[in-house]
Amino acid sequence: MLLEKQELLGIYGGVKTGFWAALSAGVVFIIGIIDGYFRPLNCR
Repeated sequence: MLLEKQELLGIYGGVKTGFWAALSAGVVFIIGIIDGYFRPLNCR
């Protein structure tokens, strides 16, 4: 079963969604590194 062009255009996700997910994950990761550098916590 092949999808028609209109059906393909109606699908959400793909490169655009992946880009925003990767960008958000990168921002959270950088914030975690900065937080760990300025507020190091001891192991319990």
